[in-house]
Amino acid sequence: MKKLIIALAAVLTFAGCSDFLEPLPNGHYTDKNLLEYPSMIRGFVEKSYDLLPKLYSGGEYVYLDGATDDAVITAQTHAMRRFAVGTGTPASDPFKTFWIRDYRAIMYVNKFLKDRLGINTRYMIDNEQNRRLQRALQGDAYALRAWYQFDLLRKWGGRGTDGRLLGFPILLEPVDVFDADAGSFERATYEQCVEQILKDCDSALVYLPAANRDWLAEDISVQGAVRWHRFDGVAVKALKAMTWLQWASPAFNPENDPKRWENAAKYAAEVMDFKITQDGAHGFDPTAAFTWTDPNSPEIIWSSDYSKGSTMENLFYPDGFLGTGSVGPTQNLVDAFPAANGYPIDHPEANYNENTPYANRDPRFYSTVFYNGAEIRRITNNELMYTFDTSVGGRDEAGGVNNTMTNYYIRKYVYLGWNKDDDKVQTMPKSIFFMRWTHMCLIFAEAANRVSGPTTELYGYTPKQAIAYLRRRPTNDGIAGVGATADPYLDECAAAGPEEFEKLVRNERRIELCFEGQRFYDLRRWATDVSELNDVINRPRITRQSIAYEEVEKRSYPSLYVPIPYTEVVRMKGIVQNAGWSNWE
Repeated sequence: MKKLIIALAAVLTFAGCSDFLEPLPNGHYTDKNLLEYPSMIRGFVEKSYDLLPKLYSGGEYVYLDGATDDAVITAQTHAMRRFAVGTGTPASDPFKTFWIRDYRAIMYVNKFLKDRLGINTRYMIDNEQNRRLQRALQGDAYALRAWYQFDLLRKWGGRGTDGRLLGFPILLEPVDVFDADAGSFERATYEQCVEQILKDCDSALVYLPAANRDWLAEDISVQGAVRWHRFDGVAVKALKAMTWLQWASPAFNPENDPKRWENAAKYAAEVMDFKITQDGAHGFDPTAAFTWTDPNSPEIIWSSDYSKGSTMENLFYPDGFLGTGSVGPTQNLVDAFPAANGYPIDHPEANYNENTPYANRDPRFYSTVFYNGAEIRRITNNELMYTFDTSVGGRDEAGGVNNTMTNYYIRKYVYLGWNKDDDKVQTMPKSIFFMRWTHMCLIFAEAANRVSGPTTELYGYTPKQAIAYLRRRPTNDGIAGVGATADPYLDECAAAGPEEFEKLVRNERRIELCFEGQRFYDLRRWATDVSELNDVINRPRITRQSIAYEEVEKRSYPSLYVPIPYTEVVRMKGIVQNAGWSNWE
């Protein structure tokens, strides 16, 4: 391999745009001689990547589910819980930090893109390697800007107090929104924001390799697996599918433009094609299980850098197993899991017994939630390490110190070899799967069903087929899926037509993506009235004689939309607040 001018691992940690405008401690750096510091120029892109989250335990993932009907946050003072129950204030806004993060990341890549600075910088001695790296970084910058813009749109896009459907202030210049003349920024329309995201995606596709795979790389020193966790063409197409789905959804598509649904299906299908035809020859199998502790899982389309620790085990386990029980699944979510034969538990064919509610359930339930009587068995030797007792008076009952509020505990993500009592505590690497096979199947099923129904082929697949991929495959524990041999309920929903099938798709999204921070956005893009968000959250109350259900808390939102951070509305006079948040103006 040719010697690099800069080390691949060289990533500079910057605090803000102003840092780039000051000389280095030795006094040699100024804007005028920036080209003499290629590691700093590349650092603009690397810092934008570095701002991405790395664990599902953060405020945009499991804690965001705590603002839906899927989970309850244990700490009453937690900002997200206060937001969910209607007691939040501008001072406790749980989303403001992400607004700051997104614009900070956009500023970095805008600096890289300005006047083609990044692509005209020489990073490597070898001409061809340098060209490939230049193009990859240029594609990264466009893709990252699209990603952070998409995040701004899904969080804050909505109808403003002026009645217009608005997005976010679009910034294409390397200015610091927090230092510049704030009065000059206004929210673009929702459509303008979508168009900018898609435009940046198309620009990224010009420069990025088709996929970060060694077997497709011309030079594995700068392409292929060395770029794992970085954008590639497949991930950008997945982002386009996500963007089109968002724009096609009822809350943002009042005229129900079918072209939006069709484009969402189109790009999802293109990614599915790649996974099956290309990755399928190198380890990906849509009928195989995957695990959350494999940051190189073939399921992944694009993921974060991995983190090795026990953060999620500490958060999710109860006090009795030396955890903090910080977030608990709800009865509402548990009820969404079907019976073992695939029928909803309230369906006559479900064979569901309300006296033994945890028996005879979809095997995905057992891979996702710890319930009363569930066991933690060491993955390496099946040793019994813990048995949950969430009954009245039990050590894991709701309300106990470091216990959840719901009498359920999260099993998804945890490593079953972890035990805090071990002499040497075992951990496994984890990362966030920003985009994965499951997402594309769900996007395709929802969008294509809107275009042509559940059983008509579109772009090589049917919506029914896409859902069957997910219901048939084994769980994360390797247990046969609910539709492994037959799936009569899927057949019934497909035969019943688009409306019934969409109900199934929405429930599959809830099950497959729980605790991934997706339901918060799904509920808002599907809803047409805020009352659809304000549900009563329940939990079981278990005694030796019976099981009953009681209210934990209520969701209380004044609006379908997330408020623009109060400080930004005050500081930037051109910013229109989202409807329902007049007290945050």
